[in-house]
Amino acid sequence: MYVMALATDYDGTLAEFGEVREETLQALKRLRETGRRLLLVTGRELPDLKRVFPHTDLFDKVVVENGALLYTPETEEERPLAPAPPPAFIERLREKGVDRISVGRSIVATWEPHQTAALEAINELGLELEIIFNKGAVMILPSGVNKATGLKAALKEIQLSFLNVVAVGDAENDHALLRTCGCGAAVANALPALKDTADVVLEGARGAGVEELIERVMESDYALCANARHQVPIGEDDDGPVEIGPIDVLLIAGSSGIGKSTLATAISERLRERRCQFCVFDPEGDYQGLEGAVTVGDGSTTPTGNEVLDLLANPDDNVVVSALGFELKERPGFFAELMSDLSAFRARTGRPHWLIIDEAHHLMPSSRDSASLALSHDRSGTIMVTVHPDTVSPDALRAVTAVAALGPKAREVIADVCAAVGDAPPDGLDDPLEDDEVLFWRRSPPEPVRRIRVEQPRQARKRHTRKYAEGQLGEEASFYFRGPKNEMNLRAHNLMIFLQIAEGIDDKTWEHHLRRGDYSKWFEERIGDEELALETAGIEEDRSLSPAESRQRLAEAVRRRYTAPASEKD
Repeated sequence: MYVMALATDYDGTLAEFGEVREETLQALKRLRETGRRLLLVTGRELPDLKRVFPHTDLFDKVVVENGALLYTPETEEERPLAPAPPPAFIERLREKGVDRISVGRSIVATWEPHQTAALEAINELGLELEIIFNKGAVMILPSGVNKATGLKAALKEIQLSFLNVVAVGDAENDHALLRTCGCGAAVANALPALKDTADVVLEGARGAGVEELIERVMESDYALCANARHQVPIGEDDDGPVEIGPIDVLLIAGSSGIGKSTLATAISERLRERRCQFCVFDPEGDYQGLEGAVTVGDGSTTPTGNEVLDLLANPDDNVVVSALGFELKERPGFFAELMSDLSAFRARTGRPHWLIIDEAHHLMPSSRDSASLALSHDRSGTIMVTVHPDTVSPDALRAVTAVAALGPKAREVIADVCAAVGDAPPDGLDDPLEDDEVLFWRRSPPEPVRRIRVEQPRQARKRHTRKYAEGQLGEEASFYFRGPKNEMNLRAHNLMIFLQIAEGIDDKTWEHHLRRGDYSKWFEERIGDEELALETAGIEEDRSLSPAESRQRLAEAVRRRYTAPASEKD
C-alpha cells in the first residue's frame, strides 16, 4: 500500500452547501477500514466547522483557518500554527468600511470586493500578511501560511510523508495543497485553474467526486502516483529519459568495480531531490558518508533495528545501515530481522519509499526462500545491487521489474536473470554496447533492451576508509600472503590486518609478492584506490629498497590515506 492518507477540502469538495451526504460519510469510513488516514483541510474556523459538520471524529487531523490551526478530534487538542491577527489590522478594516469580518485564532476573513481595503490596510500598517481567495471569500493570513503548510504540520504528527497523500479540492486556496501532495485531485465543480494544477480531474462533483476518488485509491493505489513527483531518472538514451517509479524493483548488476555503487549513489541524490525517503543496507561500508543520510553502525559498532526505525520515523531522515561491525556470516540474519521490522513499518507508513540493498547476493542468497529472508509480499520501491545476480534468491529476482546491467558482462547479467526467473531473453540484447553505456531492460511490462548513459552523482566520490581499514572484506576481496612456494595462506580481510601480517612475515615472502606487483594489483582491483596502487607500484619497482624500507614506505602510504586525520589525507 502506497497511498496512506486522503486530505480533503470541505466546502465545495466534501460538502455541498455546507452539508456532507450520507454516501460520502460511508465512503470515508470504508477508506479508514483499509488502515489509511483521513485529514480534513479547510478555510473554515473550528467552531463554525463543528457546528455544520458533527463528524470530525472520522478524521485523524483537522486543519482549519486555511492552515493556521491544527485540531486533533480524538483529544480535542488545538494547536495554533500561526500568530493571532494584530488588533490594529481589524480596527483599520472597520475604519475602511469593511463590515463583514470574521476573526479566528489567526485568520481574518471577509468577502469580495473588500480585498482592496484589506490590501491597503496591510500596506499602511506594514504587516507581513497576505490575501488568499476562495470562490468569493477573502482570507487574510500571515505570509507563508496556507493549506499545504497546515497539512505538513498534521503529517509530521502522524509521521506520514506528503508523497503518500492524495489531496482533493475545488478552489483557489487548494492550489498549494494539490501541488504538495503525492497526487492532487480536483472535483468536477472545481475552478478551471485548479483542474490545470491537478494530476486527476474527477467526473463527480463535490461529495460524489470524493467518493469516486476513494474508490480509485482502494482499487488503484500506486497507479494514482505515477506523476513526475514520484519518477526517478536513472539515465537516458536517444529516445529520452529512463525512469523508475514507486512500484518498481530495480536490479543493478555487473562486474566488481564497474560503477554499481556510483549509480546507486546518483539515484540516492535524485531521491533526495524528490523528498523520497530511502534506507540503504550497506554490508561493506560503500555508502558511509553518503550525503543527506545518517549512518547507523560502523566497523566497531553494530546497528540495531530500533535505532534504524527511530530515525526513519522522521520522513525527512534517510538512513544508511552499516553492517561492517557484524561478522560476514551474521549479516544475512541481521538483514532478515531488520527486513521484518521494516516491512511492518512500511505497511503502516508507506516509508521508506525506497530500500537500497547492496551485496544482494550475500544478504538474499539463492539458498534461502522469501519466508526465511522476511521478504514482504509487496517489494515495490526496492533497488538491489549485486555482482552475482545468478546467486540471488529467485524469489527476490521474480519481483524485479527493471534491470540496469553494467560493464563487459552486461549481457550475461540479463541472461542470468532470465534463466533464474524463466523469462525468454529480451529483444536487442546482442546489439553492440559502447564503453559508457549501460543495458537497461524493463522486465515488467516487458520492453526491448535499451542502451543508456546513466546518471552520475554530484557528490564527490569518497574513499570508504573505514570499510577498507577496519571492515570485513569478503574472501574474494581479501589479500592472501602465500609465499614463493605457496606454503602459506594468511588472509588479510582489511588494510590494518594487511599491515599487521606484513610486519610479521619473513623477508622472502614479503619480497615475493612485492616483486610480482601483487600489492599494487590488490589496491587497484580490490580496494579500488588507483592513487595508492600507483604509489605502491613505484615502491615495488624500486630495487634499491631493502625489505624493511619497502615495508615502511608502503605502510606509511596506507596509513596516510586510511588512518591519518581527515586534514592530512589527500
